[in-house]
Amino acid sequence: MFRSLPSCLTIAFAMSAGAAMAADPWVTYPGADGPGAGKHIVLVSGDEEYRSEEALPMLAKILSERHGFKTTVLFAIDPGTGEIDPNYNSNIPGLEQLAGADLMLISTRWRNLPGEQIEPIVAYLKAGKPVIGLRTATHALKPADPEWQFIADGYNGPKKAWEGGFGRVVLGEMWVRHHGDHGKESTRGIVAKDAKDSPILRGIKDGDIWGDTDVYGVRLPLPGDSRPLVYGQVLSGMQPTDAPIEGEKNDPMMPIAWTKSYQIPDGKKGEAFTTTMGSSTDLASEGLRRLVVNAAYALLDLEVPADGTDARLVGEYKPTMFGNNQFKKGMKPEDFAK
Repeated sequence: MFRSLPSCLTIAFAMSAGAAMAADPWVTYPGADGPGAGKHIVLVSGDEEYRSEEALPMLAKILSERHGFKTTVLFAIDPGTGEIDPNYNSNIPGLEQLAGADLMLISTRWRNLPGEQIEPIVAYLKAGKPVIGLRTATHALKPADPEWQFIADGYNGPKKAWEGGFGRVVLGEMWVRHHGDHGKESTRGIVAKDAKDSPILRGIKDGDIWGDTDVYGVRLPLPGDSRPLVYGQVLSGMQPTDAPIEGEKNDPMMPIAWTKSYQIPDGKKGEAFTTTMGSSTDLASEGLRRLVVNAAYALLDLEVPADGTDARLVGEYKPTMFGNNQFKKGMKPEDFAK
């Protein structure tokens, strides 16, 4: 006959269970009260340069504590050490959790994932569920396995419906080029005049968004029903007060945030929001954070407040400057749970 455990053993059991959860190769923040209660957002990190492994836990905390979403952050994990290693580009454990997710936020770069990790992404897209793509998500995937190459950045094979790969088909653009001078010319966000009615832009005005990464080039016009929301004004230096440069780079300006519908073969129609900003340092901008949180609300059919969502940081955030191989060594997902 089952008897209740003594309190000391109950505490010990709870501590043991907590330790087991902390050892998972991802981190989950349970949802608090808020409009997002009952919804699950899976945030997928994994890029060598822009520190998505720092930015996405920060966003996940905001979405969880300030808005009520359950959030799970996935990482590029070296299976030999269990450590977060953005240079290890063939392993992001936990993607099967997309099966129960309401929203995927992805910020990866040219990941050569195995089929068993690509498959849940494709299944998610077939279900027509919403997607948010940040920065290098336009070139998120590049699997070597021939069976899955249709999703690769720049795909140009026999599956014509997948031309351009995940970035082009789902988000609206693949990797094209740096438009600003990388590391020398930063970005100021200018709200698209004909999109001011978009709920994603609530609480955001010209200049509220600034990032030290450069503007990405895209091909104009963007495909299908893509709707530019924010343009990127190329600045002459790496400070938000620097003047815009003169000439072709700002005439016309490139879209740096837009919405688009998508529908992959044999799938349902879905909605996506993309911003080509999104490094860990870009997201020090409260305006950019608000844009992303607003987009999460809009894609999940939640009412965006008239003055925009609460994008204040939860706890301390000191992002590492972008750069290859600049990630913090020895970190594990459980370190972000503290």
